[in-house]
Amino acid sequence: MKARILIAEDDTDLRDLLQDILEDEGYETIVAMDGRVALKHIEQEQEIIDLLITDVNMPALKGDELLAAMREKRSEALVIVITAFGSVGQAVEMVKAGAFQYLTKPFDTGDLVQTVEAALQQSEAHRTQARLRRVMPVAPKRIIGASQPMQELFRLLARAARSVSAVLITGESGTGKELVAASIHEMSERKGAFVPVNCAAIPADLLEAELFGHTGQAFTGAKQARAGLFEAAEGGTIFLDEIGELPSAMQPKLLRVLQEGTVRRVGADREKEIDARVITATNRHLETEIQEGRFREDLYWRLNVIHLHIPPLRERPFDIPLLVEHFLNKAAESNRKGQMSVAPEALAMLTAYHWRGNARELENAIERAVALAEGAYLTSDDLPERIRSGGQAAQLLTQAREKRLTVAELEREYIIETLRLTGGNKSRAAEILGLDRRTLHRKLDEYRTADPGFEM
Repeated sequence: MKARILIAEDDTDLRDLLQDILEDEGYETIVAMDGRVALKHIEQEQEIIDLLITDVNMPALKGDELLAAMREKRSEALVIVITAFGSVGQAVEMVKAGAFQYLTKPFDTGDLVQTVEAALQQSEAHRTQARLRRVMPVAPKRIIGASQPMQELFRLLARAARSVSAVLITGESGTGKELVAASIHEMSERKGAFVPVNCAAIPADLLEAELFGHTGQAFTGAKQARAGLFEAAEGGTIFLDEIGELPSAMQPKLLRVLQEGTVRRVGADREKEIDARVITATNRHLETEIQEGRFREDLYWRLNVIHLHIPPLRERPFDIPLLVEHFLNKAAESNRKGQMSVAPEALAMLTAYHWRGNARELENAIERAVALAEGAYLTSDDLPERIRSGGQAAQLLTQAREKRLTVAELEREYIIETLRLTGGNKSRAAEILGLDRRTLHRKLDEYRTADPGFEM
């Protein structure tokens, strides 16, 4: 995926030079002869812009105005400022206002390329998510993720939203199954309510009445008739979470609802037609439950018309910085702490951690860190001990002691493990490792020279 760079420069020679340098490096460029033309590109919602390089002083519209437009409309993309020596003060102010860096004319070509690489590396996860929003406008707005597994999930989710068939969502605890179910409903054309139900939270002897409703005097304590949750979801969607916990006695009754499209209130002598789409979710392996006689196979096939699996967080570390930023902003706002950021070493620990509790555990860790942090900058000291000691780095250090690895061998193991965790994404791995991309490529070349069979 080539990065697209918008160049806003009124000096024709410099504009052409910037374009030539960047295209020689493999980037795609868009050129604008002044700020007003650049603004038109920025305001084109479907146009991809990964980075803006702008002069400070231009006719029609100045660099600081373009920076403001980028931060408002394309907050995922960074801005590099090109300035003459006499305008360094203005460039510094733009950096304070959110620009990534500034370069003074005349600048060294190597400095330009290195600055561009650093900016694109820093913003990669956010830009990937923004691209998804533009090229896949059906991507759910409330689900955070830009990794390849999440892109695949978004594609299936969009198709599921166009259907009325039953959906089964699987995934570990804390992966966001209810959020996916709600997104399917929101993206569909159904006008009724989204009604979430936790099957494990309702006592077994009350579950039938809760789901299907009851007549007056149907049982002790039922003083008047009451509609059930299926009726509440009329024209909408009912989400049955923890479907693997559904009592055996309730399973044939739910199967009949799915087969006939009707519900019968407890105590009633007739059934009522119902139009409620059914989405279910579980963290159990229902195939195993079927084999062991705890779940009906015919019900399983009624529920599992469309299957969506949410990958655990440890399989998509590329998404962790996005989630960290989201949870950080959320926790900072609720704690009234204003703008906060995360130190690189803390982000590396968060990215390397195993996250058995998935996004829910990550949110808990960030909320705790924000609540205890003394300043506006989260460091590794603010993280729980289990994250500081239980991540990838700590595991490798333990292995190093056991295997008596040298420092060079330990470094090699750490780089390889980080690349594995990032699915081979070298830019993301370089960010976690605290290396620039060229240094990472050089080290990989060294490993290949030393070991011709090395592949990564």
